[in-house]
Amino acid sequence: MEIDVRVFFPEPPAFAEFAPTRAVYVGDVDGRCEVFAWTSAGARQVTNRPQGTVTCAIDPTGAWVWWFDDDLTGVGRWRITPFGSGAAVDAGLPPGRAAGLAMSADGTAAVGVGHDGLSVHRRHPDGRVDLIGEFDGYATLVDLSHSGRLAVLARDPEDPVPAVVLDVATGGHLPLHLPGRSLWVAGFAPVPGDERLLLTTASDTAYHLAEWTPGGGIRELPWFESDTEIAPSWYPDGRRVLLRRDRHARSELRELDLDRRTDTLLPTQRGTILAAQVQPDGDLHHVWTDTAHPPHLRTASGRRPLGGPRTTAVAGTPREVWVDTPAGPVHTLLTVPGSPPPHPTVFLLHGGPHAAAHDAYDALVSVFTGIGCAVARPNYRGSTGYGAAWRNDFSDGPGHTQLLDLAAVREHLVRAGVADEHRTAVVGTSWGGYLALLAAGVQPELWQSVAAVNPIADYAAAYRGATPAVRALDRRIFGGDPDRRPAAYAAASPMTHVAAVRAPVLVLAATDDDRCPPEQVAVYVAALSARGVEHELQWTRSGHEGHTGAVHHQVISSVVRFVATALGGRALSAPTKAG
Repeated sequence: MEIDVRVFFPEPPAFAEFAPTRAVYVGDVDGRCEVFAWTSAGARQVTNRPQGTVTCAIDPTGAWVWWFDDDLTGVGRWRITPFGSGAAVDAGLPPGRAAGLAMSADGTAAVGVGHDGLSVHRRHPDGRVDLIGEFDGYATLVDLSHSGRLAVLARDPEDPVPAVVLDVATGGHLPLHLPGRSLWVAGFAPVPGDERLLLTTASDTAYHLAEWTPGGGIRELPWFESDTEIAPSWYPDGRRVLLRRDRHARSELRELDLDRRTDTLLPTQRGTILAAQVQPDGDLHHVWTDTAHPPHLRTASGRRPLGGPRTTAVAGTPREVWVDTPAGPVHTLLTVPGSPPPHPTVFLLHGGPHAAAHDAYDALVSVFTGIGCAVARPNYRGSTGYGAAWRNDFSDGPGHTQLLDLAAVREHLVRAGVADEHRTAVVGTSWGGYLALLAAGVQPELWQSVAAVNPIADYAAAYRGATPAVRALDRRIFGGDPDRRPAAYAAASPMTHVAAVRAPVLVLAATDDDRCPPEQVAVYVAALSARGVEHELQWTRSGHEGHTGAVHHQVISSVVRFVATALGGRALSAPTKAG
């Protein structure tokens, strides 16, 4: 079977504010992501690294391409390359993790560099670099005002201080918070003299749009609210806002006019919008996908497509079901093969936890349905797109809450005659891989095969080796770190339940994973081995994301081979790569 495993970086191109015929984007080069400089005359490849390059920007004049030269763990340095031609030079900033880059109208850059905390630097157009602020804990630089006077930093949205405005000249900073609200930062108005900051706030029942001004503080817009997550960004005129809303596994785009107080639904095709942006010339770009179509860029004008839609063979028929549970209905995307039911069924678990299974292309779905398996993608509690209460519900404990919803979906599909109760598998990546390993030990009677990619296997050990961003999320979910909440971390850890595992287990782990460290995976697999559990461990030479086609192909072929064989199917050869 031919399956499209080419890499696709889900962001629109970034256009230069004062040179809107120039842009940078991340594209595919022989199965890896690299940075390209683009004009209407064509594209020029800027980077060429064995592991690929995914972080880039363009300065407002269009003269320079910025890109981050990192290793597989995400540590590296910023470099700049002339847009037209020429060699890259070091930007003069210290090494660390990329933690935000923003530029003012004159080309001055504010750059966040992550270590155990965050340092913020100002790089002048002549190359001089100043340190303008240092912050403990997790934070990222989000934006710089048009004048370059103010910068804004974001922390965890539910932190007591979720954002900070920094005075670039003095280093003084002002914490932003709204009592009883979570808070996300979008960015400053892209208009000279305008220092309004666009925000999203959330209560227990709704998401709101808000503005912050230096003299007026935070003001929620009373005429707009949403029951699910929103991602706002400015139109170039600073008077309108483009709003991407994710709801029930799909997306929509809306235009909000702040002066007229109007909310207009924009025409888009049914499916998922991975990212959207209004470019400096006013053209709307968005990256669209659905279950049957790989992601591709669409534009309102039809110009500058940077390549047309990608086509690939997609097997199966998509459906969706809502499964009633004591906690509320669990929405599940279901894809079934053409053979008669009941089907061997793969439950594909999304990561996050604050993410979702979307109506979006996934090569694993197509491969599994192509060999006769049904694939269920449940949006258990913790998922986005179903409201703040659903997103924040870990009431039965992290991991265990999600497994209760997973078991309810499995029972529903078995009773409905869709799933063969004797041939069900659980598969996941990142936090989804963690849930798969936890399910193997907590629900051993339900699963005949388990596959986990880049998972958490020992929660306390993973916490200590993870990035500041991951540790901040864990502290919020668990109510503290492992020293403060040892029993909660132990209960949620697959290592605690390893003695109960009965199903064959496949683990694929990344050698340079900075979010789910490889050492704790190796210890868990050793525990499986000591107990005589059938298992297989594979390593990928990559970081957590694995931005190369070779890694994607290894994961897909290994997972399908292992799971299909365990469910009683024939041993499969690896799917061939699309050309």
